[in-house]
Amino acid sequence: MKRAFCVPAALTLLMLAAPLARADHDAEWRTLFNGEDLTGWHGVGGPATNWNAGDGVLMCTGEQGSQWLRTDREYADFELSLEFNIPEDGNSGVFVRAPAEGAPWVEGFEIQVLDDYGPRWRDLRPNQYTGAIYAAQAPSERVTKKAGQWQSMRIRLDGRHCAVWVNGQQVIDADLDALAERVPNIRGLKREKGYIGLQNHSSPVYYRNIRIREIGN
Repeated sequence: MKRAFCVPAALTLLMLAAPLARADHDAEWRTLFNGEDLTGWHGVGGPATNWNAGDGVLMCTGEQGSQWLRTDREYADFELSLEFNIPEDGNSGVFVRAPAEGAPWVEGFEIQVLDDYGPRWRDLRPNQYTGAIYAAQAPSERVTKKAGQWQSMRIRLDGRHCAVWVNGQQVIDADLDALAERVPNIRGLKREKGYIGLQNHSSPVYYRNIRIREIGN
């Protein structure tokens, strides 16, 4: 006669709890941009008259107005996913952990969005191209497409770690504490939370499918 196999009660509870713990660690994805208007976003440094929304796309005209567009609340640890389309010689960026006042690429920090192949930018430093932690850490490789095409970006901030993917390839794997020591002028590298923002750099840029999921402690 075969002996029945009994799982100890304590082990059973651990087995049941493990999937729940993993599910609680990273929340579900939710939309940051509704595809229709600027609900949930606010202009900084001027009115957001140079930002338009419709047909699932959030567009900056590049004209005078707000210097950047920020979320209506701050975020600490999260994963952000979006798509961008940058024209020839275009320039923009995604700000993270930024305060509402001060230069967001200094008081927070910026993940660069750029037409990497634009003639205007041929003499930039490696840490100024798409996917870089701007002026702090260069992407490990250039994986961007030519101007005028939709491209994807994913940013994950988990405590003192920052990772960035462009078009499905990881290009940044950074220890923010070590980076802050090497680049002390970017004070935002030490921040624990702040707003997410999109930059107006006097150039048109298009964003869509902006989603976020927060990371639990």
